[in-house]
Amino acid sequence: MAVVVQWTGWEAAHLGKAMRLSIREYARQLGVNPATVMKWRKRGRAIELMPETADILDAMLRRCDDEVLATFRAALGSDGGPGADDAESAPLDLGLPLGPARVVSHKFVPVYIGDGVRPLFTEAEVCPLGPGGLEHRALPAGHPDAAAESRLHLFACGVAVFHLVQPRTVASLGELAAWRYRSYLADLEWATAELRRLLALADSSVEAGATYVLSAYLLEDSPWKGHRLETALQVLTTPSVVVDRHHPDGPQRLGDDVERGLFAAGYSHPDAVDFGIQAVSMGLAGWSGVAYHPLAVERALPMDAIVALELDVQTLWALSTYVLDEIEAGRDPVMPDEAYGWRWLRGACSRLTAARPRETAQHQLMREAVLATSQLPDRLRAAQEALRASIA
Repeated sequence: MAVVVQWTGWEAAHLGKAMRLSIREYARQLGVNPATVMKWRKRGRAIELMPETADILDAMLRRCDDEVLATFRAALGSDGGPGADDAESAPLDLGLPLGPARVVSHKFVPVYIGDGVRPLFTEAEVCPLGPGGLEHRALPAGHPDAAAESRLHLFACGVAVFHLVQPRTVASLGELAAWRYRSYLADLEWATAELRRLLALADSSVEAGATYVLSAYLLEDSPWKGHRLETALQVLTTPSVVVDRHHPDGPQRLGDDVERGLFAAGYSHPDAVDFGIQAVSMGLAGWSGVAYHPLAVERALPMDAIVALELDVQTLWALSTYVLDEIEAGRDPVMPDEAYGWRWLRGACSRLTAARPRETAQHQLMREAVLATSQLPDRLRAAQEALRASIA
């Protein structure tokens, strides 16, 4: 049994890491503010915890299983344990690798086009239903800088979603983040122009305008291990920490020292939700994206499962946004078919939020993490009520 004589921020933070909990979930279980856990990680042994907090941590430690205890015990005995210099005062390790990393970027660009979907269905290929059970077909996307598997998914409920697959080998995560922000602007312009071209060919007068991109990253290969790999996933989920988005020349990488500082001290965003499985995979979901890294490829989730969920989530997000925007503008939403009313939205919401009998634990964790960070269920319920009220 690992015993802590004096709990400091260092020991408290490492217990949460050993339990593989996100900052927010760890804080919830302890009954403290997520900002407190972030302070523990940042200031380490400079913070001695109050007896009341130490008692809570002692109780949590007693409930941990042998595997978590072994991980925590190893952390206590590592070079970063008691007696080591604080992370803030330690010099940066110039030999700490910042890359290269092999990443597959998956971008989702959803656009509500209503009736414009119908004429495009003719040449499209029928697709299997995703977790939300949404009927859809797909065409080749035709993006100039995306792999052959990129597609335009056309959903019968009136939404078009570009799924752009772009493998990248980058020298650093900052390089990837800067590319991400720069390419978003170009991709939004391209998606708008491409949809308008397709709609014009189909003699549709529907206007299309892409306004939003969500990313999902598959980290295939990198030089990082242990807590540095955890930090890499966090940065993939919240890339703004390594980029100056307001630079006059466009988004710019902040530099080697910033990234080395994050890897040396560790970085976690309190809103990122962990859906990894110990020794199988590492996964994080955040507001702006998802990051995934299989540890045991044969047992981990296929990326196709994450893509299928995101396609349905982004479709329902775009649809509910259209409904709520129309209501706020004082107009009644016009759905592509009367079948896609509030009852249909209620069914889609139920299919996404309810556990399935044959659903694996990995699928459930992933689904719950994506839904929690997207806040889609609340938005869908608001859209349901709006549609219901509009026909009352």
